[in-house]
Amino acid sequence: MSKDAFRSGMRRVSGAVTVVTTRGVNGELRGVTATAVCSLTVDPPAVIACINRGTWVGQLAPESGVFCVNVLSLDQTHVAEAFAGRTVHSGEERFKIGEWSDEETGAPVLNHAIASFDCELDQAVEFATHVILIGHVKKTVVGPENTEPLLYVDGSFTTTAASPATPLPTVEPASRPLNT
Repeated sequence: MSKDAFRSGMRRVSGAVTVVTTRGVNGELRGVTATAVCSLTVDPPAVIACINRGTWVGQLAPESGVFCVNVLSLDQTHVAEAFAGRTVHSGEERFKIGEWSDEETGAPVLNHAIASFDCELDQAVEFATHVILIGHVKKTVVGPENTEPLLYVDGSFTTTAASPATPLPTVEPASRPLNT
């Protein structure tokens, strides 16, 4: 299978834009923009973040045992750009963009994010070029309601077409379950 075909197909999958942050064992702050993030379980509360092992977060989070998934709003595009390496800021300088605080674990939490999931690392699983961080959520911080999410699709940042306040039409349930 062609890597280019796979990459092209995956670019069509939209994803919520997050900044995954950590605090190294020596106190250094690091973060990276990521879209490969999802919930794992509600009981116990857990999330997954897939991070390139070549990034500081991919190297430091398994050592420090903490990370935070910060879900960005459309108004925080500048934060996504900085942590994606698209500005002159690098390393800890990136934390000058946006307002940051500490909550439970010491990993940086972005103030006014749509949601932030402050985690203790439960497992780090290495797979090819990435590390899969499985985190036990110690604290969830929920931001303002009716905030437009920042999405990434086809190589660009965007947002949803419908306003979060716009109700979706109701759909009648199928008479039989899917996958039968």
